[in-house]
Amino acid sequence: MTKQPPNPFEAMMAQMQTQAQEMAKAFNPALENFSPSEAFKEFESLWPTMPKEVMEMMFGNTVNKDGLDAKTRLLLTLAGLTMQGAQADSAVRQTVRHALAAGAKKQEIVETIGQMSVFAGIPAMNRALDLAQGVMDDNKDDET
Repeated sequence: MTKQPPNPFEAMMAQMQTQAQEMAKAFNPALENFSPSEAFKEFESLWPTMPKEVMEMMFGNTVNKDGLDAKTRLLLTLAGLTMQGAQADSAVRQTVRHALAAGAKKQEIVETIGQMSVFAGIPAMNRALDLAQGVMDDNKDDET
């Protein structure tokens, strides 16, 4: 007896995973155990983190010299992603990577996500914290 997913969204995601695996196997039998989510995570690692100076130019003070710096903008972006339920795994991970590169401390990232629990709920906060923790574990040598 096959275990049924607890909700329609999980059922849809399970079906998409199965279809993706079947399509990958049809293209190349060696891809029998292909996992789209794992493949995307590997692809994500190819996207470099922008240097702080580039982030300042693009997201910081170039347009508005007295405006928010890149670190603050990225923490606000992280708050917004958490508010959306932290559904965009890659976006959350990339934002955490960029925030660290822009000078955010791990404590500031955790506080930003934690603050959103009041508005987005505990499940959204936990999901964002799990995603952020994975990135921060990769940067163990950085300041805490």
